[in-house]
Amino acid sequence: MGKEIIRPAKTIAGGLEPPGDKSISHRYAMLAALANGTSELRHFSSAADCESTLDCLRALGAEVKRDKETVRITGRGARGLKSSWRMLDAGNSGTTMRLLAGILAGQKFSSKITGDVSLRQRPMKRVVEPLRQMGAEIHARDDNFPPLEIRGGALRAVDYTTPVASAQVKSAVLLAGLFADGVTSITEPARTRDHTELALEGFGARVERNGRTASVYGMGAENGAVELSAQSLDVPGDLSAAVFFIAAASLLPESNLLIHNVGLNPTRTAILDVMSGMGASISIVSPRLAQGEVVGDLVVRGAQLKGGKFAGEMIPLLIDELPMLAALGPYTEEGIEIRDAKELRVKESDRVAALAENLRRMGAKVEERPDGLRVEGRPAGRLRGAEIDPRGDHRIAMAFAVAGLGAEGETKIRGAECAGVSYPEFFKELERLAER
Repeated sequence: MGKEIIRPAKTIAGGLEPPGDKSISHRYAMLAALANGTSELRHFSSAADCESTLDCLRALGAEVKRDKETVRITGRGARGLKSSWRMLDAGNSGTTMRLLAGILAGQKFSSKITGDVSLRQRPMKRVVEPLRQMGAEIHARDDNFPPLEIRGGALRAVDYTTPVASAQVKSAVLLAGLFADGVTSITEPARTRDHTELALEGFGARVERNGRTASVYGMGAENGAVELSAQSLDVPGDLSAAVFFIAAASLLPESNLLIHNVGLNPTRTAILDVMSGMGASISIVSPRLAQGEVVGDLVVRGAQLKGGKFAGEMIPLLIDELPMLAALGPYTEEGIEIRDAKELRVKESDRVAALAENLRRMGAKVEERPDGLRVEGRPAGRLRGAEIDPRGDHRIAMAFAVAGLGAEGETKIRGAECAGVSYPEFFKELERLAER
């Protein structure tokens, strides 16, 4: 297990282009595998999670070729996937497992899909239940955990209301809806990212949206729907990866950072609004539309951060960025409070516990709660370097690398290679941009 040593820095300066968006890369690849023809996906994510998706698609019969950041996928058509001779492996990727479950539910064969130790502890009943309602036969360990055994077949359209706001659940149901008779609808308790709806439209599916309800028409002739067709697409830069550098530049005085070609989908930019409200200096430059996704450049400068409280409907829109916000807490005037975020406890790690433990190691004052935590602000004193255990969680590792830039002394990130799940180049880029 490798360690990364983070030394204090004075500023973050220069230019950065984040890797291709992980969420969008997953979705483009899966739809390309269901489309007719060869799709070209440029600036495809370098994340290990997305490589897991590509490996699963290969096992299901899609032809996948990768040349650096460009991925070419020759699809099998909506009903052309074939049974894998081996168990599918989603690695650490909950997105891979949950979204593929929706696709596999509509196939005329049985599949098994597993993942690493962390993924096998993550709840799957939230996707299993609606897929069963659609007619799929699915078995899970303790009826909730991977591996999943999915016997697909003819599906029926449903009008499903999900008890949890989750883009992955929504996406699994919509992808299964492609193979159902009629119109499949899903209603959420709070708004979540809409990359699946945009990608489905881009590949030729018929999608309708009304408030918190998204609907997809099955691809049967009775629905008047056409099959998916191959596309040539550019994947925007990943805002959830860029947020660590936005935080680093905001944290350190006199920073001046330009982030190129970052995705600015309105369902993802809550973090920019939140950080701006905390006092961060973030400017959007040259916004433009590409395949339904908003893309632009960001200019970030050093600032004094106030802190804030995050709860309720904000949580699903900030779920990936909450670890970074919590790690910034000791550097803010008022501290950071996170509530209504039980979901953090069933991510790649129990992120609430991991944040509390490691912040305390660095000298922060933290109150851990069942649904979140409260991190005291600057009056608690400057953080000190410590050895961090990210618990194999990429976002915890990256959040504490940023926190270490402002601490006294060196911060050691144990098992730092876990950052490769979403951002293999993270530590190299952080070192390049940090001025000491």
